[in-house]
Amino acid sequence: MRAVQITSLDGPTAVEIVDLPEPQADDKVVIDVKAAGVAFPELLQTRGLYQIKPDLPFVPGAEVAGVVESAPEGSGLAVGDRVCALTLLGGFAEKAVAAPDMTFVLPDSVSFEQGASFLFNYGTAHFALVERGALQQGETVLVHGAAGGIGTASIQVAKAFGAGEVIAVVSSEAKGEVARAAGADSVVLVEGFKDTVGKRVDVVVDPVGGDRFTDSLRVLREQGRLLVIGFTAGSIPEVKVNRLLLNNVSVVGVGWGRTPSRVRATSACSGTSSNRTSRAARWPPSSAPRTPWTTRALPSSPWSSGARPARSSWSPPAEIRRPRFRHCPRSWPTIEPEGGFT
Repeated sequence: MRAVQITSLDGPTAVEIVDLPEPQADDKVVIDVKAAGVAFPELLQTRGLYQIKPDLPFVPGAEVAGVVESAPEGSGLAVGDRVCALTLLGGFAEKAVAAPDMTFVLPDSVSFEQGASFLFNYGTAHFALVERGALQQGETVLVHGAAGGIGTASIQVAKAFGAGEVIAVVSSEAKGEVARAAGADSVVLVEGFKDTVGKRVDVVVDPVGGDRFTDSLRVLREQGRLLVIGFTAGSIPEVKVNRLLLNNVSVVGVGWGRTPSRVRATSACSGTSSNRTSRAARWPPSSAPRTPWTTRALPSSPWSSGARPARSSWSPPAEIRRPRFRHCPRSWPTIEPEGGFT
């Protein structure tokens, strides 16, 4: 089979087209690849700058879409299924393998190209805003790199989950038009964005990092959250934690693709599924308008109505629970249970 292979760390122009044996894996899903997603990590991998550094030579490609050629028994997948999958590596080839729990049946209305570009961008955006960022109805979201894959997905997810305003930060007017087409309410240029926006943002989505990081903290209002997604600027910023303390803001890491459970949880919201016996109401449901993923509409989810996931009802035993005050007292009383703490 033909494959794209990174044989040296001399940049994207140094990749090679090679012939390799077709993959065999009894415990994995073998996919006849029809489309593969290309993202910034692959560019970094050609220079050895990505966090994951496989031994040379290797085939890059983290997300694909295609047709199942073989699947393990009990996986819920069958030969001929149209699927998208996270391969993490090896996707830039005519055949690729993926773990069954990272492979998802595509709705008939979704093309291979859409499927190959959906998982990482929209999965990351959903996990960032809904779970890690705890986005609330009516909040203001600022998105860096708003014309990129993560940026446009974050704009759409923020709007779908109730953001009151989405501000797109871009480096050019042309990129601003891309952000507007994705649904941004307003667009600002990165140069001087702090002064333009002011201190009124609840959630910052930052896949860029670099020099703008400190100014991103400065636009957060109290209780604001800065979501760290990536470092396309090339440098990893450092946090002066006194800024967090003085302003009551948070810096939150977003590592959606690290565990299959996170991927499965997001796929459940999008309606894709690797298990035919689950509640896989393949998106879009038959009763809903069939809107492509490339528009502002997104899959429905358990939280789209404004309901939030159930929180734990656990609380400490009454004898060690501190009293609540409407206003913080000058000195906080200490309540110690009989016999002391253990």
